[in-house]
Amino acid sequence: MTIETSYRYEQISPRAYEHPADRAATSALHAVPLLDKVIKRLIDLGHEKRLRQIVLGNAVKVGPEQLDEVWRRYVQAATILDLASLPDLYVYNRAEVNAMTLGANRPIVVMNASLVSGYSIDEVQTVLAHETAHVLSEHYYYTTALVLLGQFLNGALPRSLLLGLPARAIYYALLEWARAAELSADRAAALVRADPLDPCRVMMRLAGGALTGMNFEAFLKQATEYQEEDDLFSRNARFWAELRMDHPFAVRRVKELVEWVQSGDYDRIRSGSYPRRGHEPPPSAEFDAAVAAYRAKFSVFLERTAGDVQRLGRQLGDWLKARAPAGDDNEQDGDD
Repeated sequence: MTIETSYRYEQISPRAYEHPADRAATSALHAVPLLDKVIKRLIDLGHEKRLRQIVLGNAVKVGPEQLDEVWRRYVQAATILDLASLPDLYVYNRAEVNAMTLGANRPIVVMNASLVSGYSIDEVQTVLAHETAHVLSEHYYYTTALVLLGQFLNGALPRSLLLGLPARAIYYALLEWARAAELSADRAAALVRADPLDPCRVMMRLAGGALTGMNFEAFLKQATEYQEEDDLFSRNARFWAELRMDHPFAVRRVKELVEWVQSGDYDRIRSGSYPRRGHEPPPSAEFDAAVAAYRAKFSVFLERTAGDVQRLGRQLGDWLKARAPAGDDNEQDGDD
């Protein structure tokens, strides 16, 4: 199968399109003592393989001989972002319109059948471009941990697995990170489609459904006029509404994307002016401040469950030691 593209962002670094909130939240997660080791241990327990087997056994693998036009658009999106390795793509029979990239060691992209059947092929490619951005940014590592923790909290994994671990607090911190990561993938989808309005149209349909008579111009105006309330009670209500969501509000996503285009960054990348992999500029003072803000937010999630930072460190360290392989003495509390 011949895949043609009229443009390609050669060696584009994910830093080119990543939203500042995504970069800051990721750095803040890395700064939580022992958290990365806890997530690695959770994945190493084998439940990621179980998750993969569920997909492999109950989904259809897309390829040149299976949903060939979907496959062609997927390869095209990955080619435009100059993705070095293309994860396998599966379609899964679920009514909810969604797609996901997961698998900490070897990612796969899973797309619900309702997306393929109910959306145009251009809209499907917009979603696939969004997922290839998650691959390029390596979001799948934390996404996999988020899915596993969600299964544990919903009773799908044995309670003994995470005994002694502040799992709910870590889950909420990962959800906060996931919402930030979505803003990055929206930008990349606009770059792949060479039209920032394409992701906005998809988000309108995700928000309101595939209803006849919806007016995109009216939705775009709604998004650009959207303002987050300064009122204390409104902010509190929004906090609790978003707490369990892995995606930001659709209207906010559109507003963020429109403002990014208006800043000129979209056009600069389209013209070829963007950082290449391995040649990213150093972080700015503004970025350091954003990392500190997210670190404080994550600390609230974690400390509400653990009690205080010292107790949190002991809980994470004890959990790691209890589940360390025999003879493994490398998991020390001060390694991070």
